[in-house]
Amino acid sequence: MLEVYSWATPNGHKVHIMLEECGLPYHVHGVDIGKGEQFEPEFLRISPNNKIPALRDPDGPDGEPITLFESGAILLYLAGKTGRFLPASVSGKYEVLQWLMFQMGSVGPMLGQAHHFRIYAPQKIDYAIERYTNEARRLYTVINKRLAHSPYIGASEYSIADMAVWPWLRSWRNQGVEMADFPHLKGWFDEIDKRPAVQRALTVLSERRRPVLDEQAREMLFGNTQYKRR
Repeated sequence: MLEVYSWATPNGHKVHIMLEECGLPYHVHGVDIGKGEQFEPEFLRISPNNKIPALRDPDGPDGEPITLFESGAILLYLAGKTGRFLPASVSGKYEVLQWLMFQMGSVGPMLGQAHHFRIYAPQKIDYAIERYTNEARRLYTVINKRLAHSPYIGASEYSIADMAVWPWLRSWRNQGVEMADFPHLKGWFDEIDKRPAVQRALTVLSERRRPVLDEQAREMLFGNTQYKRR
């Protein structure tokens, strides 16, 4: 059985969605990032960047155990393991991979910064709020244009690229975006939201996540604790 170390965040939900879509048996270990559990030595052994999610497969390549961190790498591994949600053709595979990299390099980091400066930063910095809100809208525009010509982000079929991007767009209000301004994106978003596997994935660890950050959580997520040498 796969061992998944995760939390109810967009990056965690990417992997939860893939696992549910593939019907793979897994056991989830909650890593409460608001309490600093991502800094525990046991977790750092499989995720040296102290970020969720991470995965351990006792039946990895050649029958040997494997551990992985970084959500994009985990999605690729699971796609390879199951032969699902990544095109078999070389051209199709790279079409999906470019959009997966787009999520990893742009959508996640930039929307994360939009969340931080619009919602969580202790000081409201107008320059930062404007910069990342505008970047969020730019990224939504890129996705909307893509979906005007393709039913899915990565290819003509649902893929790991869709699973990677979709969870980050659930908080569009917090990013200063109006979903109605992006009709092609909205149609795609609503379609994926109805998938039973996606709805199951969203319940994973949801009962443990606290909607409001207390001072301990703010320190663990944004304070100097994360910069200590370990």
